Amino acid sequence: MAVLKVLVIDDEPGIRSGVTRILRDFHVTYPFMDEDYTFEILEAPSGEEGINIIETLKPDILLLDNKLPGIQGVEVLEYIREKKYDIAVAMITSYASLDVAVKATRDGATDFIPKPFTPQELKSSIENISKQLYLKRITHKMNKEGKKIRYQFLSVLSHELKAPLNAVEGYLRMMQEKQAGERITDYATHIDRSLQRIRGMRNLILDLLDFTKIRLERKDEKIQEVDLEEMAKGAIVTVRPYAIQMEVEINLDVKKDSVILADPEDIEIIFNNLISNAVKYNKVGGKVHISIDNTEDEAIITFSDTGIGISEYDQGNLFNEFMRVKNDRTRNISGSGLGLSIVKKVIELYYGTIQLQSKPDVGSVFTVRLPKNPRTFN
Repeated sequence: MAVLKVLVIDDEPGIRSGVTRILRDFHVTYPFMDEDYTFEILEAPSGEEGINIIETLKPDILLLDNKLPGIQGVEVLEYIREKKYDIAVAMITSYASLDVAVKATRDGATDFIPKPFTPQELKSSIENISKQLYLKRITHKMNKEGKKIRYQFLSVLSHELKAPLNAVEGYLRMMQEKQAGERITDYATHIDRSLQRIRGMRNLILDLLDFTKIRLERKDEKIQEVDLEEMAKGAIVTVRPYAIQMEVEINLDVKKDSVILADPEDIEIIFNNLISNAVKYNKVGGKVHISIDNTEDEAIITFSDTGIGISEYDQGNLFNEFMRVKNDRTRNISGSGLGLSIVKKVIELYYGTIQLQSKPDVGSVFTVRLPKNPRTFN
């Protein structure tokens, strides 16, 4: 079994001993993992002592109280972020300070656990944190080692489909057995929830498929002339049903015909993700504008929207794997957190660039530049 070090920084001895007791014999299992996770518990009554343990023993998971003698929990969190330590942090907080925990989550904490917590609540949080930690580390390993562990990575992510599938099956079974009544209107809530789960599964599957299309080695026979206008039109057709539902208007402006040398599947990934996001994170009745232009050497595509926008802090992490903007407006929007990281990797394969300008409550503009004849295929 693999051992994860869990550091508990809390000035209440009862909390520290309770965590130790709950997690002492607890283990986490995931499909396709080589071994289970067990936990070694470390304790610190203050932020200063906690930082010393972080420096010497390198914990994997940190359970962090905010109200501490001396330096506060958010200061410890900031220290971890500045040092860029690979530590998953969960804030332990009372209900009265949940706003602090939410802010800490936005500042890099993985989760928060309200006091008082039950053994099951703690175990559930640790299980989720362990899963995210595993996915993050295996992604990093894949970036270093290439394709060797791709199957394992995709298999673990595919496991995420099981929960929503079970939920949809449950809702359908309730309808089949007419548990809520005879009329179809009696099941409106169940239908809405099923559709939401299905959308989440669809997004995850599409991102997984896109991920498998990113190749570390390119082959000349797959490179061909790609008409960017046709690629844009195809992506618009794909997202049109959701745009109609959101009452979002999509406009395409082709200033100059743009044809580049590329793999059509790669360019499709770029357009599908960026146009889909422009609709998904828009406001009801909003607008999306796609512009295609070119210079002598490169194609320039801009994707602008009148959506909810992205804060300056979130912009700095937006292209990381599993990154999702967390706020009240995005809570009910499904996504895997892989889309933009995939887009950036594809663009970089062609020696291109992607830039973002965004302002909360105003909208976002993504600008993609792709060489017409990239030097990727040597």
